[in-house]
Amino acid sequence: MRTCVKICGFTRVDDALAAARLGVDAIGLVFYPPSPRQVGIGQAIDIVNALPPFTSVVGLFVDEQEARISEVLERVAIDCLQFHGDEPPAACRLYGKRYMKAVRMQDGIDIAAVAQNYYDASALLLDAYDMDAKGGTGQQFDWALIPKQCGLPIVLAGGLDATNAGAAIEAVRPYALDVSSGVEIEKGIKDTGKMAAFLRAVNDREVRAWTTQHDRKI
Repeated sequence: MRTCVKICGFTRVDDALAAARLGVDAIGLVFYPPSPRQVGIGQAIDIVNALPPFTSVVGLFVDEQEARISEVLERVAIDCLQFHGDEPPAACRLYGKRYMKAVRMQDGIDIAAVAQNYYDASALLLDAYDMDAKGGTGQQFDWALIPKQCGLPIVLAGGLDATNAGAAIEAVRPYALDVSSGVEIEKGIKDTGKMAAFLRAVNDREVRAWTTQHDRKI
């Protein structure tokens, strides 16, 4: 199965459009005021309206009020919600939208139990734990913490870039990779060359895997 790619934390139309043209599966928009990658509703509308067809839009929220999320959804064409705080399952189900629940990985996390609690999530997004940040830290966590079997698709985040994307796919076999700081010039400002290199690393890994599998069948 092909590994999908989401690039998160866009703040500029041109960056998001470049990512879409490079073939990214989804872009992430951060609606979390403390984040340096935060976008306002007007920014988000401009970015989404510029995208070509078939590029999904993920809206990231952290322990946000229901009224604020509903306001964003009324005005911005978001395909999937990403809850990156301590939201209980019931809070994630209020909007009639597909959603992902982020899990900040550390020793003692029971992924099977999380998957059971958020059984209707589209995926679990596994990210590095940081006491002071809710993602986007550029830190990698120990992939050995991820169980071989999980009840939900895994989206792997945390410290990814073009140099380790292939190894991440090999080690974790995730449904998707989620990258932010690994393709940036600075926080919120994406680098087209880095985005291209990341997607190329993922695609090269997929081609090698397909070739190996095909050769074995011959």
